[in-house]
Amino acid sequence: MNNASLPDDSQERYIVPGLERGLRLLGEFSRTDRTLSAAELARRLQIPRSTVFRLLATLEMMGFVERTDGGREFKLGMAVLRLGFEYLASLELTELGRPLLERLRDDIQLPCNLVVRDGRSIVYVAKSVAPTPFASTVNVGTRLPAHATVLGRVLLEDLTMAELRQLYPEPQLEVFSDSTPRTVEELFDMVQRDRERGYVLQEGFFEASISSIAAPVRDRSGKVVAAMGVTIPAAKIDPNKLDTLVEKVRGAALELSRLLDYRPQDEGKVVPLHRG
Repeated sequence: MNNASLPDDSQERYIVPGLERGLRLLGEFSRTDRTLSAAELARRLQIPRSTVFRLLATLEMMGFVERTDGGREFKLGMAVLRLGFEYLASLELTELGRPLLERLRDDIQLPCNLVVRDGRSIVYVAKSVAPTPFASTVNVGTRLPAHATVLGRVLLEDLTMAELRQLYPEPQLEVFSDSTPRTVEELFDMVQRDRERGYVLQEGFFEASISSIAAPVRDRSGKVVAAMGVTIPAAKIDPNKLDTLVEKVRGAALELSRLLDYRPQDEGKVVPLHRG
């Protein structure tokens, strides 16, 4: 039976009062009310204090609330945070990334993209077009070679030499421009320098008339799961704007990473992978 099709009075028959009260209790905690006493919760919810104590005991046992202030008050527990993180992680990457792309585009007035890697290709999963005469040839779903693009280099950063060799077993890589790495060894050295730098900036890497800046998006484990980048319709980037553009792209990528529960405790201390 589809409960969504039931009239309101029928739906009420399926409500569990204890669960409803427990969820309402959790909803009373907020940024301004981080700790609450049982007496205050009873007053707010207009239910007996004994009922509040039973609800709190159950929620405490399950880790949704914790005692504080010598046991006189309660605060939200780690179980609530885990639920929030799992919810964020369950959202599509594009759902979380698109608003950040649009904000970045509005800020720098340049086309912005979000890509993921599928084998040896990058796939555009979100883009935000800027109001400029530049007409991008890529759309959502466009696939380009990972080893020959700035965004692809970001997505290859976490691979060891052995993994890169498995991905590219051929002795010579396909060349798309004068900047394309010719061998897997050259590609490995290139992406490791990118990894230590924390971003990629390249003028005319895939197309001579286009420059790009890209930064990694990482998940909870620290793994690179996407790349966020900006496309600059020029063979050369204005040096007066360079630092600002890099900072804004990296900031947007880091913000998306944080939404994926990435915590860069050792940011800036990246240990380079070695050939092997």
